[in-house]
Amino acid sequence: MKLKDKVVVVTGGGSGMGQECVLALLAGGSRVAAVDLREAGLQETARKAGAGDRLSLHVANVADREAVRALPDAVVAHHGAVDAVIQAAGIIQPFERILDLDDEAIERVLQVNLYGTIHVVRAFLPHLLQRPEAHLATVSSMGGFLPVPGQAIYGASKAAVKLMTEALYTELLETRVHVSCILPGAVATHISENSGVTIDALSGDGKAPRALPAPEAARIILDGIEADKVHILVGPDSKMMYLASRAAPERAARLIQRQMKGLLRPRAAPGTWCCRRRADYGA
Repeated sequence: MKLKDKVVVVTGGGSGMGQECVLALLAGGSRVAAVDLREAGLQETARKAGAGDRLSLHVANVADREAVRALPDAVVAHHGAVDAVIQAAGIIQPFERILDLDDEAIERVLQVNLYGTIHVVRAFLPHLLQRPEAHLATVSSMGGFLPVPGQAIYGASKAAVKLMTEALYTELLETRVHVSCILPGAVATHISENSGVTIDALSGDGKAPRALPAPEAARIILDGIEADKVHILVGPDSKMMYLASRAAPERAARLIQRQMKGLLRPRAAPGTWCCRRRADYGA
């Protein structure tokens, strides 16, 4: 589906890949409804875009079901329709083992990444089904098909998004709604800061991967949507590890473990917890 002159909703539009998607869409002639939890981020997007009324700003937490249910009416009131949705809102977890995570960190990741995606799909899909042609895109992750130590709950949320999106693809095959699952590798964004997570430097055998610039990631995403791709692999690391995980899953898991283990904090002593309070990670 060509995105020029279409109305596109972008969640997470106040920073990172979401913001870059908004800017690229507007530059390409789309109308955009940018959604984000942070009003300051949305205002920054608006300043960078300078797009006038072709851009509308919507402050909402995707984890808040009632707030998301109100979004379609607000978008239609401003733009007249909804043709596409790109769900870029998401957070990571602290780089900790499952046993060292506290319950609130786990619940927060699942609420934003999984339930937030479900809320947006269920709110906007009825509107997309009414259009002559429409597109629904979710953002999963390389961590949604490859196990990353210290990101088990994040990976579980993104794996669920991936499979849900693939199921949506099958459910919508006989409709005019196209479906894409976006699978980014390392992208240079502020997701750790926005998630309230401090990432320590890699150590030991780890080597920091080259992060793809966010504008380049946005262009890959939008090109993939216009080509109606079901899976949009963003970055050379995502492409390489997608093939590796399918051909030799255990070997791929060991490879990523060697690269990323330096981010993990020391294991908790028996009978103790290495938990951090909710305030410590910005919830």
